[in-house]
Amino acid sequence: MPKPKPNVRREDQRLIIGKGVFTDDVPLPGALHVAFVRSSMAHGKLLSVDVENACQVPGVVAVYSGADVAGLGVLSVNKILSQVREQPFPILAQGQVMAVGQPIVAVVAEAAKAALDASELVVIDVEEEQPELFNPSAGNAAAFEQWQQGDVDAAFANAAHIVRASIQHPRLAPSPMEPRAIAADFDDETDQLTIWLASQTPHRARTELARILDIEEENLRVIAPDVGGAFGMKASLYPEDVLVAWASVKLKRPVRWNATRSEDMLAATHGRGAFSRGELALDRNGKFLGLRAEIACPLGHWLPNSAIIPAWNAARILPGPYSIETAAISTKAFLTNTAPVGIYRGAGRPEAAMLMERLVEEAACCAGIDPVDIRLRNFVSANQMPHTGPTGTVLDSGDYAKAMDQLTGSKSYQMLIDACEDLRRAGKTAAVGIAAFVEPCGKGWESARVQVRADGHIVAMSGSSTQGQGRETAYATIVADVFEIPAEQVTVLCGDTETCPPGIGALASRSTAIGASAILQAARQAKEGSLSDVSVVYEAEGEAWGFGCYAALVTVDLETGQLQIEKMLCLDDAGTIVDPILVEGQLTGGIAQGLGEALLENIVYDDYGQLVTGSLSDYALPRAADMPEIDFLSMETPSPFNLLGAKGVGEAGTIGAPVAILNATYNALAQYGVDALNMPLTGEKIWRAINAAKNGKPGDEIQEK
Repeated sequence: MPKPKPNVRREDQRLIIGKGVFTDDVPLPGALHVAFVRSSMAHGKLLSVDVENACQVPGVVAVYSGADVAGLGVLSVNKILSQVREQPFPILAQGQVMAVGQPIVAVVAEAAKAALDASELVVIDVEEEQPELFNPSAGNAAAFEQWQQGDVDAAFANAAHIVRASIQHPRLAPSPMEPRAIAADFDDETDQLTIWLASQTPHRARTELARILDIEEENLRVIAPDVGGAFGMKASLYPEDVLVAWASVKLKRPVRWNATRSEDMLAATHGRGAFSRGELALDRNGKFLGLRAEIACPLGHWLPNSAIIPAWNAARILPGPYSIETAAISTKAFLTNTAPVGIYRGAGRPEAAMLMERLVEEAACCAGIDPVDIRLRNFVSANQMPHTGPTGTVLDSGDYAKAMDQLTGSKSYQMLIDACEDLRRAGKTAAVGIAAFVEPCGKGWESARVQVRADGHIVAMSGSSTQGQGRETAYATIVADVFEIPAEQVTVLCGDTETCPPGIGALASRSTAIGASAILQAARQAKEGSLSDVSVVYEAEGEAWGFGCYAALVTVDLETGQLQIEKMLCLDDAGTIVDPILVEGQLTGGIAQGLGEALLENIVYDDYGQLVTGSLSDYALPRAADMPEIDFLSMETPSPFNLLGAKGVGEAGTIGAPVAILNATYNALAQYGVDALNMPLTGEKIWRAINAAKNGKPGDEIQEK
């Protein structure tokens, strides 16, 4: 299709002036409020719960414990790996506590303050037991899978060089601006339950709630109003969501709950935390012969719907953009007495890229080949597309070598290299690092409906949802281009199960590639068939894969270990681009989060399962001042697997930025003998690594933890 003209983001004006309507803004007269009493221990037998004093607090309507919700159903889990053990879905703890922050008691009161005051009077007796923290060597894997192609042993036996790498990703808190929130209103006369939920997946939430609560799906409406960020954290139902919805039905009154920031740090899903290691075999010319890789991911004490996705993605994406036909790859996911771990922007993609790109860097060093050249020698070539990798994934299209040549041949790249040389001449410790990666953007279907009204106005309804990506702007642009009208004549609706068609939701960078293709198909049918109302269910022919190559320039202060990102250069091939302004916004946000993982962010538990980083006083997020100057380059290789030809870009920054920064840091410190670093790359860690290397001691060894 011809490239649509970019438009100013239509969402921005009302959000900037405070006219957005988030879940907490939804008026709900007479609503009750919920406060949760949470476990202060990571693991133990729940001996008793005394709620008598809490029940006496004025304004308290009900106090619930595990026995009250024992008969409710469980959350479904995407069993994307072949071996997944069933796990309980504890709405309120029953018999035992499994993590600090797990809800044990719910207090419902007329006012939020009364609920909170009463919650502090609940007395809980727990017999503490030793928690199981993340240990890849333990035997408590809840899910696992392995793939093998070719004679791996022979490939390694015939190799001229074998290189190894190990990576420990920090555990991250997604930290959207809006914490979790839900409001529920049950109408006793009609048996209708309406839910307002800060969610990426309103249609799935409706289906899950209907099954868990054992009510008819047609009697349940889920609305995702404005959502202040999500990043995967709002992709699944939480125990608190179920309790609020259940309480509204039971009490026949509206009920609402808004998480505090600390509650989200404690009990919302975390991301990353994976441990990986691999070996790469290559010949004397730098050709990759074989790959061995193992992935181990923490899960937490209960499984959100997409809990297994990071472990699956981190393994099945390997070997990334490289042509390696011989490989043995395995992945496992482990239960832990911690908060749950779910999908977080990237969801296994950064984990795959980090391991592969560190192996490639080691290979370049070992073989004495330029890091750019060794990548060019081993990329899947354009004439190999579509290319099936050793785990069965199919790379749909792209010219990775051309993209790398475009990056390294650009004026911006030369300026990056020149700036590095200038810094070195000035006595600074500086280096450039590069990285290449692929980004899958979801499979399956999405639906859309397009209505042409008598006055010429068009309403486009999507089964997808939005959390700040500019979805309304992009979809309006596509429809307006089809009908050759101003985008102002198009209204876009999404996020309401009553007014919008079913959909999977905003996950896995799928909403443009698949969701927008559904919108495009419906719009074309409405125009070509002169129809006033068209509904479609669009099924993508396969999975579209974006590609990117990034470069980062860093400096290191040897006296303090402080790492500074001076500049970044990014080239992304996201297929057909609907709106370059939206793409740049997505890339900038993703890079900010990738920079957070690389330099600052780290959820820490102590040996007793206590959360050490329970607030933003202890958990460091990137600020505007931490962001480097970024130059953006692009390529457009349309995907043959969806109608629009689009590929994913929403997670690209979280994939490419951390490993480019890590590679640059290794390059800067190589002259000092530093050969092992863990993210986040804090000044203390780097200082210790430098001084350990000077003294001939082991550096920051990668630990299995």
